Amino acid sequence: MKLFLMNDSVDMARDVCKPPQRYDQDLSQMLKDLITKGVPVKVCGTCMARCGIYKNQPYFKGAQKATMPELAEWVVACEKVLTF
Repeated sequence: MKLFLMNDSVDMARDVCKPPQRYDQDLSQMLKDLITKGVPVKVCGTCMARCGIYKNQPYFKGAQKATMPELAEWVVACEKVLTF
């Protein structure tokens, strides 16, 4: 498994991102847990600067800044691609 965050999903890789009240899923924590287990997580460099309500907030350790050519390499090399 590999994760590439784009657009507003880049906020999930920021410590400042917290789940809404009464929401039972903490997507940022899930992402941290995946990173701890060795899952590579890359964040679109352009989106880091332009997207998300928390832009200008730091990213947590393990979320790597990446480019579209890196995403293309991952897509070409994998058996399945899921987008949402």
